[in-house]
Amino acid sequence: MAQNRARPISPHLSIWKWGAHMTTSIVHRITGDGMAVVGAMVLVWWLTAAATGQESYDYFLACAASPFGRFVLVGLTWAFFQHLASGLRHLVLDTGAGYELVTNRFWARLTFVFGVVATAAVWGYLLFVKG
Repeated sequence: MAQNRARPISPHLSIWKWGAHMTTSIVHRITGDGMAVVGAMVLVWWLTAAATGQESYDYFLACAASPFGRFVLVGLTWAFFQHLASGLRHLVLDTGAGYELVTNRFWARLTFVFGVVATAAVWGYLLFVKG
């Protein structure tokens, strides 16, 4: 079939200027998938350890308290807050508000700030106040 040259060409990533709103959208998808996969694995491991006895549960707690375990838990916490902020941003966009370029860019960047600050606040509380 011959291609109709009069039809407009579909936009491609090479002609768009990369922006915070594009990064926020991609990170929203990644954090959602990450929480679903990694969070489910941690949850299943925790439930299995709790159901199989004290020795298994102590092993789970030791792994969770290790540097790698804390890295995973901090990552899940950040993914949660980043996804939450991005989801709220999308909720506002769904109402038709916030599409102005300056406003959109500001709120897209603020999602990253919120994710980092909220994660630092939660882990600061857990490690220094509770710990």
